[in-house]
Amino acid sequence: MLKASALYMVIVITLVIGVICSALIVAAYLYKSQYQAKFRTGQLQNNLNSGITILLNSRDSIYKDGHAFSLFNGDADSINLKKTSWGIFDVCSASASISRDTLYKVFSLANSIDSAKWGALYLIDEDRPVSVSGNTLIRGNIYIPKAGIRTAYVDNQAYTGDQNIVNGKTFDSERRLPPLSAARLGQLQKQLSFSPPVNDLPAGVDSIARSFLKPTLAFSFGKKAKTISHVSLNGNIVLYSDTTLVIDSTASLNNVLVFAKGILVKSGFRGSCQLFAADSISVERDCNFNYPSCLGILRFTTGNTVGLPAKLNVGDRTDCEGLIFSYQKDDQQLPPVISLGKKTRVQGQVYSMGILNLRAETTINGSVFTKRFLYQSEFTRYENYLINVSIDSRALSPYYLSSDLTPVAGKPKKILQWLEAN
Repeated sequence: MLKASALYMVIVITLVIGVICSALIVAAYLYKSQYQAKFRTGQLQNNLNSGITILLNSRDSIYKDGHAFSLFNGDADSINLKKTSWGIFDVCSASASISRDTLYKVFSLANSIDSAKWGALYLIDEDRPVSVSGNTLIRGNIYIPKAGIRTAYVDNQAYTGDQNIVNGKTFDSERRLPPLSAARLGQLQKQLSFSPPVNDLPAGVDSIARSFLKPTLAFSFGKKAKTISHVSLNGNIVLYSDTTLVIDSTASLNNVLVFAKGILVKSGFRGSCQLFAADSISVERDCNFNYPSCLGILRFTTGNTVGLPAKLNVGDRTDCEGLIFSYQKDDQQLPPVISLGKKTRVQGQVYSMGILNLRAETTINGSVFTKRFLYQSEFTRYENYLINVSIDSRALSPYYLSSDLTPVAGKPKKILQWLEAN
């Protein structure tokens, strides 16, 4: 006859075996769930990368309002792609979904530089030479008038730069600048002339962020004078004004667009934004526009030959990483003027459809396209003189990407910034 303790042992062993079996079943279930989740995540990532590749290579307008479709497995998976213009760039969103799982990425696009069109300087041919004086540096290929380039003695100083004057190849320029992209200009014209209902910034709010996955958040101030101060604006936000808009140094703008008749940026401002004005942009000293920023004067009206020229003035000791440009539709109007202050530094491109005024110790690491240079001393004005300035295309980062607005943009699209992701 078995002892009662043996029965207890059998029960204990049975319980232990049951627990072990249950643990093995649970472990197998968890392993299978994790494997399926990892497989699904990998499939989602592959689908998302495929969607990004499509956006990089497609110029189809079908993605303007968003387009959803399946890639490989019928209705089992889907991707949603969207591409919209955002100032001088494009912003794209791609999302991939399987059941309830979704991955998405939002990014901006820009163009690589076409090396065949790239140069440190492009000055149109008006049958007069380029003159250099002081400690002027020109490094990179240049396109200048057939009259050539020469040294000059100005303001009691002779040319003290490199003996070769130009460290690069020299080509003949045409009588007109290579044009800006008509398609991109058309998009900018629509937004500059757009007048949404007046919608002021909410009172008492010091920070507003808007996802690019949501509809654009627009603030319009009409003809009311407005100063943007003590607020942080980030993302899918556009500011409109029918008069001069003031941006204070206490404001922070990140990837924001501004369209106004005139724009004044106060001294000490820091941010990354795109500013477009019909009449004037004035940037005070010691500001910093981080890459990729843009300052642009756009005048699409015609026949106003007696009005003041459009002006874009950048104050002393200001850094701008990106594009500074002016555009004017009517050649009969007074030419627009871009002025860069003392010790101002541009990392990128300057495109002037009129006059470009460079003051002492201005540095442009990139390229300059202009119809005419202007140097103004206390006593006189000199046209097509470069005095104590630096124009160096080779100092620009090889990873710099340009807008397709500019004439040097190549066809390949690349990712400029990752804006949002999960």
